[in-house]
Amino acid sequence: MNFWLTLGIVLFTYIGIALGYWPRLRANRTTITLMGAGLLIATSQIAFKDIGQFLDLDTLILLFSMMVINANLRIAGFFKLAGNALLRVARTPRALLAVLILVTGVLSAFFLNDTICLMLTPLVLDLILATGRNPIPYLIGLATAANIGSTATLTGNPQNMIIGVASGISYTHFAASLAPIALLGLGVVWIVLVLAYPKEFRTDPFSIHNLPTPRFHKPLLIKSLLVMAGLLVAFLIGMPIAKAAFLAACILLFTRRLKPEKVFAEFDWSILVFFAALFIVTGSLEKNGVTKELFKLALGTRELNNLSLSTLTVVLSNLVSNVPAVLLLKPVVLGLGNPTAGWLTLAAASTLAGNLTLLGSVANLIVAEIAERRRVHLSFWEYTRVGMLITLITLVISTLWLQFFVWRG
Repeated sequence: MNFWLTLGIVLFTYIGIALGYWPRLRANRTTITLMGAGLLIATSQIAFKDIGQFLDLDTLILLFSMMVINANLRIAGFFKLAGNALLRVARTPRALLAVLILVTGVLSAFFLNDTICLMLTPLVLDLILATGRNPIPYLIGLATAANIGSTATLTGNPQNMIIGVASGISYTHFAASLAPIALLGLGVVWIVLVLAYPKEFRTDPFSIHNLPTPRFHKPLLIKSLLVMAGLLVAFLIGMPIAKAAFLAACILLFTRRLKPEKVFAEFDWSILVFFAALFIVTGSLEKNGVTKELFKLALGTRELNNLSLSTLTVVLSNLVSNVPAVLLLKPVVLGLGNPTAGWLTLAAASTLAGNLTLLGSVANLIVAEIAERRRVHLSFWEYTRVGMLITLITLVISTLWLQFFVWRG
């Protein structure tokens, strides 16, 4: 095996993942990752017969299962119904922002943050544009709250799912450790946005009666919510998260009311392909000793602590995205004297780092892309000037919380 050839192919792949495209090629992150895996196999850096050992089946099954659950909830109208009802509570811009942040954060803790942004962004645009207000701070609030809220649980985002499977940390232990960081972080989002946009957040009341009443499918909604309640109970009693989610998905697929094709049409299958290829690319680094040598060069004989691991995670997450960063740091965390503290730090830092720039997470890009279709331009710098401050403050909160309640515990 060639150390430098493996490193070169993986760097080529990671740069493409970070950019989201390659010039002159019709390629996205999924196809770029597949090309990287293909190059590793073609150059004999890994054997084709061995690629199965790199795939984390528990994580792939968990992602698939959550897609089934989210698709049923989406078709039933849950996300639009919940978001619409809660948004109607607000009567002033500040109150609306607070409700939006809270709703987004709570929903993102239990469902994939990308899904929440996909569902709530059109609602937010309808509401804010109907009132004649500036939609930009509300869109930033939605994106950053989705990322921060997803910090709280193992099912909030893909990197937490990977960490949950790899670490064996229970759902309740994970939530008890990181939910306080998420709640404090949601408060930070509100404060920063109110201060950053003082003209928008006057206390003048406004009417939201123009918000349309969403349609929903009552039988499917009831069934989906009952299954979700059972799933949360399974998580709380300690059932393996992949197994519990898969069984819940199977129950939802067993129905006479909804055609399977309609559920599967809601999937973004490329996400599963992306993760499978990414496991292969990242696994090649560990297989060929590249990860060990790189971290030995960067860290010497020092063991990572809370601050250094958080810093390294934030840097890597913004260079190659948070999921590849978590995969890269897995072997390092496993070698720590306190791996549980390391896993929790990795989960918090990799997720909060997604708020640094508009390109920091898929959730941010979803919000920006949907807004662009409605001729609302959320620019890179408009987002980043607020996102950087939110990221800095929440990372300080996270580092201090973990230092006193996890690393010393």
